[in-house]
Amino acid sequence: MANTLTAILPKILARGLLTLRERAVAPRIVNLDYSTEAAMAGSTIDVPIPSAVAATDVTASNTPPAPGDTTMNTTQISLNKWKKSTPFHLTDKDMVELDENRHFVPMQIDEAIRGLANQVNDDVFGEYKNVYNCAEIPSSGSIFSDVSQITHARRLLNSENASPDNRRLVSNFVGEDAMLNLSGITAFNEVGGASGDAPRISGEFGNRFGFDLFADDSVPYHTTTATGTPLIDNGSGYSAGATAIHADGFTATPVVGDVIKIEHGGSTGDKFYTITAVSGYSSGDVDLTINNGGSVNGGLAAAVADNKALKMVPSHQVNLAFHRDAFALATRPLLAQTDEYDGLNSNMMSMTDPVTGLSLRLEVNRQYKQVAWEFDILYGVKLVRPELAVRCVDAAFAATLS
Repeated sequence: MANTLTAILPKILARGLLTLRERAVAPRIVNLDYSTEAAMAGSTIDVPIPSAVAATDVTASNTPPAPGDTTMNTTQISLNKWKKSTPFHLTDKDMVELDENRHFVPMQIDEAIRGLANQVNDDVFGEYKNVYNCAEIPSSGSIFSDVSQITHARRLLNSENASPDNRRLVSNFVGEDAMLNLSGITAFNEVGGASGDAPRISGEFGNRFGFDLFADDSVPYHTTTATGTPLIDNGSGYSAGATAIHADGFTATPVVGDVIKIEHGGSTGDKFYTITAVSGYSSGDVDLTINNGGSVNGGLAAAVADNKALKMVPSHQVNLAFHRDAFALATRPLLAQTDEYDGLNSNMMSMTDPVTGLSLRLEVNRQYKQVAWEFDILYGVKLVRPELAVRCVDAAFAATLS
């Protein structure tokens, strides 16, 4: 049995990783940190955030100028997600087939991996709550009723100086269906080249308007309970940069992840802010902490007067347009059986997928009259640069904010 397990473990693990690669969309399209060092749940990883560097005049001299200090910002990702599959069992027939047929993947393995992949996707997309920018749609339209919402998302990323490469747009299947009906995405005479045939033949978009387009039903739905006609409630208003504001006029409390729009006017224009904290709700009055990462100190982009209207983005499907660096996913291999470590009577092996970067461990335990197989994975995820992401929301949006 030991020899059989030794031979079959890497085959099961490799096929499990292939299934994980197919199911886990999010790890393939976000910034992934990987190390070969084994880690444990609760460890943290520092992710660097680049700072802007300005150009300066050159002054000729016989001595070079002293280099200026550059402060590199960092954010920490906690490896706080240690997930496992429900243990499954393989029949003798399954094990023989696995050993002899390199294409064979038992349904138990496929379902075990599907659950892990769905969890990783959910956790990545679940970081959306600090994404504040929203791509608006025509007031008479619906989600992706034309290409203007996609080009608006592109404009918002351009305004945040997002690099033009490594941009993604992920929608749910309803959004994908809408885009498959847009001639600006599918018509050969409009998009040109061999890739123009792909959406009609295979349903695969490729790159459009600078975005790699993906569909995944893990894209979250944000529900806001906030109602009413909220206004800034502070006698003197607030200065640019304020992150804590008081508002009244609500008939139900807002929740973290809600987005508000403030029409600043002038050169500032309209800005979106995500609500990161809510406290003290009473009879329509509430204290809010807001964030707009592209503005002064992440707060208000410009001063606002008392009684300024706060327009609430309603409940919406959070289809996301983003640069890869908006999200960071860190994964580490879990401890495996080695010559120095015998696995405490378990057979354990770890393997890392070179495409997604995800590290998967397979553990085999002999129980009473049966053998249990189990996959587990250790990772952490964080939205590290919210300014590089945009929500593409659906039809109720335009009417509410117009």
